[in-house]
Amino acid sequence: MRQNGVCPDKHTFPLLFKSFSKLKNENPFQFYTHIVKYGLEFNNFVRNSLITALATGGYIASARQVFDESPQRDSITWTAMIDGYTRNGFPAEGLKCFKQMRSMGLKVDEVTVVSALSAAGMTGDIWFGRWVHGFYVEQLRVKCDVFVGSALVDMYSKCGYYDEARRVFDVMPIKNVVSWSALIAGYVQCNRFKDALLLFQDMLMADVRPNQSTLTCVLTASAQLGALDQGRWVHHYIDRNFLGMNSITGTALIDMYAKCGCVGEALLVFHKLPVKNVYTWTAMINALAMHGDALSALNLFYRMSSSGVQPNGVTFIGVLSACAHGGLVDEGRRLFEMMRHIYHLEPNVDHYGCMVDLLGRAGYLDEARKLIEEMPMEPTPGVWGALFGACMIHKAFDLGEYVGKHLIRLQPNHSGRYALLANMYSAYDRWDAAAYVRKIMKGKGIEKKPGFSWIEVNGLIHEFIAFDGSHSESSYLYEMLDNIMVQLKLADHLQETMLLTAETE
Repeated sequence: MRQNGVCPDKHTFPLLFKSFSKLKNENPFQFYTHIVKYGLEFNNFVRNSLITALATGGYIASARQVFDESPQRDSITWTAMIDGYTRNGFPAEGLKCFKQMRSMGLKVDEVTVVSALSAAGMTGDIWFGRWVHGFYVEQLRVKCDVFVGSALVDMYSKCGYYDEARRVFDVMPIKNVVSWSALIAGYVQCNRFKDALLLFQDMLMADVRPNQSTLTCVLTASAQLGALDQGRWVHHYIDRNFLGMNSITGTALIDMYAKCGCVGEALLVFHKLPVKNVYTWTAMINALAMHGDALSALNLFYRMSSSGVQPNGVTFIGVLSACAHGGLVDEGRRLFEMMRHIYHLEPNVDHYGCMVDLLGRAGYLDEARKLIEEMPMEPTPGVWGALFGACMIHKAFDLGEYVGKHLIRLQPNHSGRYALLANMYSAYDRWDAAAYVRKIMKGKGIEKKPGFSWIEVNGLIHEFIAFDGSHSESSYLYEMLDNIMVQLKLADHLQETMLLTAETE
C-alpha cells in the first residue's frame, strides 16, 4: 500500500490492529508513530482501536499511556480501558475506571455493563454487581441481551451466589454456550457436582454445543462424583467432534480417569497429549501417587524435570504423597530439601502435612512431632490429623491422646474430631473415657454428619445415606440388600462347612 503511494486513513489502522489479535509477540504500539505522522493521533476511532488492540495483546501499560494522552475520551474509550484492565487481571482498576466514567456522565451501554460485571465477578464485589444489575438491567437502562445475561450469571457464580445466578439464567429468553458454561462452572465451584451434570444434560437437550471450557467443568464434576460413564462420554464427544485435546482438557481427563480408578486410561491420555505443561505432568504424577504406584510417580517426576518443565508446589505435594504411601522416607526427605534449595519453592502447610504423614506412617513419630513444632506457619488441623492417624497405626496412645485433645481444641464444633478420640479410647478399652467424649459431644449439640455414597447407573448419579428412605425405589433397594445379606451368610456358612469337612477327612 505504501509502496504504491497510498496514504492510510482513519479506517486503515483499525483494520490493521484487528489482525494483531492473531499475532503473538507483536506490539501494535509500534504503529503509534505512523498514526502521528499521518495526523490521526487525535482521531477517537483510531485511538480507541489502538487501546483495544494493546489491551487485547496484554500491553496494558501502553494502552493506559494512549488512554491518558487522549484529549477526548468517549464511552468507547472508557469501555476499552475497563475491558482491558479486566482481561489482563486488574479488575479493581477496571471498576475504578467504570466509576470515573459514570461520574463524567458518559453513556453506559451493554458492552460497558458486561465488562463491569466481569470485573465485579473477578473481585468478588457482590454489592457492586447487584447495583449494576438493579440500576442498569432491571431499570431497562440497558438491554438484557444474551451477553449481559451471561455476564450476570458469571458474576453471581463467581461471587458465590449460585441461586441468584440460576434465577437470572432461568429468565433469560436466549441462552448461548457462555450462559450454560458460566452456571455449570459455578455449580462445580461450589461442589454441587450433581447439579452441574444435570445442567449439562439440559444443555445437550437444548441442542447447545458445548465448548472446551464446558467440557472441562463437566470432567471435573465427573471426577468428583466418580461418574466414569459421564467422563468417558465427554472423552468420546471430544474425539467424535474433532475438538482436539489441549493441555487444559487433557489434564481434566487425566484427573477424571484417575479419580474413577482408571489410571491406565489416564496414562493413555497423558502419552497422547502433543503438548504437556506443568499441570498435565502434575495431574499424572498425582494420579500414580493416588493409586499407590510410588516408583512410577517418582520416575515421571524425574522425566518431567529432565524435559525442562519446572515443577510447582502442587507437583511436590504429589511426589511427597507418593513417598508417604510407598514408605520412601529418605527419598521424601531429599525431595523436601530439593524443593527449597534447587527449585526455590517455599514449602506451605500442605507440604509440611505430607512430610508429617510420611514420617508418621514410617513410625518416626517424634521426628514428625518435632517438624510440626518447628513449622514456620501455624499447623492446620489436617497436619495434626496426619500425626493422629500415625499414632493409631503405631499404637502410640499417649501422643495420640494429646493430639486428639488438641484437635478438639482447634475445632470444638467438628464432630469428626470427637469421634476419632472416642474411637481411639474404645480401641484401648478405655470405655469410660470414650463415653465421656461422646457425652461432651452430645452436651454441645454436636451431631456426627451421616456418611453417604453414590453410584452411577446408566449415566445417572444415585446418592445414598444410611437408613435413608428418600429414594424413589428405596423399598426395592432394601429388599435387594436383605437378599444379598442372606446370600452372603449362606456362602459364609457353606465355606465353613467345606472347611470342617476337609478337616475331618
